[in-house]
Amino acid sequence: MIQPVPAVDFETRLLIVDDDPGIRELTAAFLQQHGYVVDTAEDATTMRAALAGNSYALVVLDLMMPGEDGLSILRTLDRRSGPAVILHSVLSEDIDRIVGLEMGADDYVAKPANPRELLARIRSVLRRIAAPSVAPIAHERSYMRFAGWRLDPIGRQLFDPEGVLINLSDGEFRLLLALVERPRRVLTRDALLDYSRGAHSEHFDRAIDVQMSRLRKKLARSGADELIRTIRNEGYMFVAEVTPK
Repeated sequence: MIQPVPAVDFETRLLIVDDDPGIRELTAAFLQQHGYVVDTAEDATTMRAALAGNSYALVVLDLMMPGEDGLSILRTLDRRSGPAVILHSVLSEDIDRIVGLEMGADDYVAKPANPRELLARIRSVLRRIAAPSVAPIAHERSYMRFAGWRLDPIGRQLFDPEGVLINLSDGEFRLLLALVERPRRVLTRDALLDYSRGAHSEHFDRAIDVQMSRLRKKLARSGADELIRTIRNEGYMFVAEVTPK
């Protein structure tokens, strides 16, 4: 049931979308105990009504629901200006989680989830999306430059050699930053997961391969030489020289 609360800071408001009423209410109650304002929705229709009437910082979205499933819902969301999304899925749905991350989900949590793990993931995602809102003083801004490209770690932006802003998902940006910060070193998939998603994230190296493929395509759009090299049976290497400025 959606219960709008007037004058709520949207940065603390969450939406739980799950067709299981027990999971919805228990999750909402736990998160409310930790200071969040929480609404719930049982399906895509109810979710869209909630999004139309309220501003949310983050949505916890179940993948497997009757009618329109979580991936279909995710595909319709604005991943640039809309709320952050954490997917909630059972352990066997590996391919769905890969696709979900590919479509711009910010994180995923295996189902059934430990409520404290979900809370930690929510806090982590909200910290990440809040960071760019604090604009640094212009003269303090520094970039990482490579092969004509310019990466802004603070503003979380990537510019190609022509100065064009390249749109990266949160996962793609964190993966690129992990590589650029460690140039000309072979990084295993596990290491990239730790660097880009945190040491306590669930290891799922296929997701790294999928995000790597998308990242390479975006880096290649300007006709640049190969910047990320696959090292057979080991991992990946960022081959360009990186200079801070």
